[in-house]
Amino acid sequence: MAKTPQSLSLTNVTSPIGNILLVTDGEVLVSLDYEGYEHRMMRLLAKRYGPFDLVEAHGESQTSTLQPLIHQIQAYLAGDLTAIDHIPVNPGGTAFQANVWQALRSIPPGTVMSYGELARRLGNPAAVRAVGTTNSLNPISIVLPCHRVIGANGSLTGYAGGLDRKRWLLEHEGVELGQLQQPRHEQQLSFFDK
Repeated sequence: MAKTPQSLSLTNVTSPIGNILLVTDGEVLVSLDYEGYEHRMMRLLAKRYGPFDLVEAHGESQTSTLQPLIHQIQAYLAGDLTAIDHIPVNPGGTAFQANVWQALRSIPPGTVMSYGELARRLGNPAAVRAVGTTNSLNPISIVLPCHRVIGANGSLTGYAGGLDRKRWLLEHEGVELGQLQQPRHEQQLSFFDK
């Protein structure tokens, strides 16, 4: 018997860093990505759900789940940096990935942490590369703030939405980027700095 496709709702929010795509399962946020990165978003959703139906929601068709979400994202973008702290999410993933993504939410706006520091916080200091890989698979950008994770040498390292967006998000949150190292080409390619 064929599996019934999961029904998901999609909407977008205009932002200074491009349109943000929000996907819910009718109850919680399951994906947040950027316009132009739809392929990545669809790949992660397919890996998680198998077959799924993605219905674009507009105006009246926006569910009670989407409206508060849109307002919280807009509030964050307008400067209320804690507006996203309690958005209900379900990123899926393995137990390790869930722990990493939950730990990201404990990094306050305006601060950064290295991959190694995050691995140590999780009680697994040898898991630096696994933490980096998990960050690269984060399906809920911004809300699970992987943009707050940097290289041990203070460099801005990879971000699935692009380093320009990472830079904007960190500046928006008050991080003084002049104190961080700007990435060299080889640092952009390897976000697993210890």
